Amino acid sequence: MENPFKPRKSRTPKAGRLLAIDAWIDSSLYEAGFKARETWENLTIFFRRFRVSGWRRGAVEVLSEGFTIGAAGSVVMLALAMPAFEETTANWRQQDDFAVTFLDRYGSEIGQRGIIQRDSVPVDEMPDHVIKAVLATEDRRFFEHYGIDFLGLVRAMSENVRANSVVQGGSSITQQLAKNLFLSNERTVERKVKEAFLSVWLEMNLSKKEILQLYLDRAYMGGGTFGIAAAADFYFGKEVKDLNIAEAAMLAGLFKAPAKYAPHINLPAARARANVVLSNLVQGGFMTEGQVLSARLHPAGIVDRGDQKSPDYFLDWAFEEVKRVAEKSGAHSIVARTTIDLNVQRAAEESVEFNLRQHGKEYKVSEAAVVVLENNGAVRAIVGGRDYGTSQFNRATRALRQTGSSFKPYVFATAMEHGFTPDSVISDGPISWGSWSPKNYGRSFAGRVTLTTALVKSMNTVPVRLAKDHLGIAPIKAMTEAMGVQSVVSAHKTMVLGISGMTVMDQATGYSVFANGGFSGTRHGIDQLLTHSGDIIYDFGRDAPKPKRVLSEQAVASMNSILVQVPEVGTARRAALPSIRSAGKTGTSQSYRDAWYVGYTGNYTAAVWLGNDDYSPTRNMTGGSLPAMIWQRFMAYAHQNIDIKPIPGIKNPFVDPQIAAKAAEAQKKLAEGQPDPQADRPRILSSTTTRALRSMTEVFQKAEPISPPAQPETVTSL
Repeated sequence: MENPFKPRKSRTPKAGRLLAIDAWIDSSLYEAGFKARETWENLTIFFRRFRVSGWRRGAVEVLSEGFTIGAAGSVVMLALAMPAFEETTANWRQQDDFAVTFLDRYGSEIGQRGIIQRDSVPVDEMPDHVIKAVLATEDRRFFEHYGIDFLGLVRAMSENVRANSVVQGGSSITQQLAKNLFLSNERTVERKVKEAFLSVWLEMNLSKKEILQLYLDRAYMGGGTFGIAAAADFYFGKEVKDLNIAEAAMLAGLFKAPAKYAPHINLPAARARANVVLSNLVQGGFMTEGQVLSARLHPAGIVDRGDQKSPDYFLDWAFEEVKRVAEKSGAHSIVARTTIDLNVQRAAEESVEFNLRQHGKEYKVSEAAVVVLENNGAVRAIVGGRDYGTSQFNRATRALRQTGSSFKPYVFATAMEHGFTPDSVISDGPISWGSWSPKNYGRSFAGRVTLTTALVKSMNTVPVRLAKDHLGIAPIKAMTEAMGVQSVVSAHKTMVLGISGMTVMDQATGYSVFANGGFSGTRHGIDQLLTHSGDIIYDFGRDAPKPKRVLSEQAVASMNSILVQVPEVGTARRAALPSIRSAGKTGTSQSYRDAWYVGYTGNYTAAVWLGNDDYSPTRNMTGGSLPAMIWQRFMAYAHQNIDIKPIPGIKNPFVDPQIAAKAAEAQKKLAEGQPDPQADRPRILSSTTTRALRSMTEVFQKAEPISPPAQPETVTSL
């Protein structure tokens, strides 16, 4: 029998240890909680000593909220600063590496870009009155602030309110330099925020002298000149070191609005602005009235440059092309023979200004851009905006704008490469692609239509149906890129109706494939790069990659047979040229923000865009209205006195049979080897020849008239 008083052995020896651990955990948690409550109570008792009431409590609350808002604001400011500082990652000093003299297609000098060290006059070597004139007008507290002059901003705002107009700017020299180096002239909050951060960044990374030097070397001064040294030579034929006070005041007045106050364009306005600069010198304490009196009484005169106007938007783009092409050559002082034709350039500029002046207010549109290519790929003209002096932002090569229906030819070209023909029939009816249900412009449907009818009438459902049911997005995107479009094309299904942003240059490049027979890779703005000793660094015909075929002859002929009908019976009748057949396509983006016409003949391809920099809608402007009118005006001029070539696949380039017969006779003579008297003849005189002829004319006008020699007396014999 088991002894009931004998202690039993535990059947689970580990149970005791587990109970002990459990007890330890419970007691530890209890003690930790007790300690925490005790600590919190002690802290509460301690902070009660600082409790305030009355007005002191209000101040503390305000400070507390201020710290909270400040912390949140710091995070927001950091988020805003990151995109601004990304602008500094590029080699923004690169302009110092090249000095390029540009020639047009006929060899006449048209401008310069870049700056090398020997062309830049150090600030220490400039006359004192030059520096004072700039500082008195642009930033009187330049050496006192740290990038942003808050006092100057308040002063400018008060002066503007008092005058009820903008009479003073609040941007410091550092802010203006940040805009010139990294940003565009667009008037947006984002740009101003970036400008502020970049100004501080410049102040942290450069000395005041370096900032002032860059500002004086990089600012646009009108007349196609950049930098005060180039401006002194262009306007006065002098070096900066030789400028007097009156001339320095005139140059200092150009920083605000070089196009408005350029003395070779409007000398009275330039002198009035110079007088304001002289007053600023006195008001800012830089000079006395007695020191500037002589400059007031004897204002600066300028070197007569006639009506010379530099194609600045083209030069800016060509300068980037030169840097890209010549990067590996090792040469830095270069002469570039470009493809620009100043006659076509001026015709495009005149057409833009004429039509905007006539119809800009009617359509609520303020800006335009144009690119003209000859069908061998040569860029003949670039209009990057209405006024280069007001805004140097090149809308032709840098602005990404929605293309609208002008993108449809890329879709149809892809279809032609996949076996479709102009007579292929497809349904124009309601269609849904996921949650997207596009409709036609008139909110109606035509049923079964040919591809010709669909493109000429710019139906929306047909390209969507082609992409959805037959082609897919990837082949359309690949075709667009193969045709020379460098802008990033969206791979979203809505891309078939032109939601992707593209540049005017890309549009002209893409459509030129239709005009040149299906080849891509021909676009160029530089024919040759040479050293000043005449050595050829680069030749487009020798060094550029050979063009490649991206569209078959059949596809090109099919597309051209459709697109020639757009200006004849379609949406671009205002673009129809007198006697010459052309082809093209209109485009209008959502809410009428962008309007396009891209068209071509057998000789030229040109793209025209109109819109507003702030993306505000126009007043119902379509691609078939003002863009087509601008295109028609300058293209009619461009086709004067040249051999008219047919559009590939279109046998007769003329509307009038008599003109066609005359052109055929001229072509026959050329085939027989008879020289063409108009071939390769410059249509303008060089600037040197023009000056020589004007000088000779003045000499002849001032010369004394030549009296006829006296006749000898005749003796009559009786």
